[in-house]
Amino acid sequence: MHLQHDPLDLAALVASVASPDRGALATFVGLVRDHHAGRGVLGLEYSAYGAMAEGQCARIVAEAEGRWKVRLALAHRLGGLTVGEAAVIVVAASAHREAAFEACRWVIEAVKAQVPIWKRERYLDGSEAWVDPTAPAGTMPTGETP
Repeated sequence: MHLQHDPLDLAALVASVASPDRGALATFVGLVRDHHAGRGVLGLEYSAYGAMAEGQCARIVAEAEGRWKVRLALAHRLGGLTVGEAAVIVVAASAHREAAFEACRWVIEAVKAQVPIWKRERYLDGSEAWVDPTAPAGTMPTGETP
């Protein structure tokens, strides 16, 4: 698990889990969108409780690797990101596709629900708001500031 301010490197994450005995590779790349709940988004700011976030991510990865017999790589950006940049990447490698797909999906959902990483959206109109990662897609953020 990597929490980092530098851009994420999908190729390096894939290389870290790929091997000749793993014929399936599933990836999830979360990108910064240009909109949320009908508003134009300029960018995002991610912050985290570092040690706790890394520990929780390590537990999530270990659980998924044991449950699905996969090898996982997980990285999440911190700091400011602009539209189009990768915010989070999950890579799952396994002998067969079903396990890779299931593990990849489970990991990103667990990270969003359990890991202390916070997202603040910056809007085109100059306002900002904290976003609840567990809120249904398309709902308005909370804690808006002008």
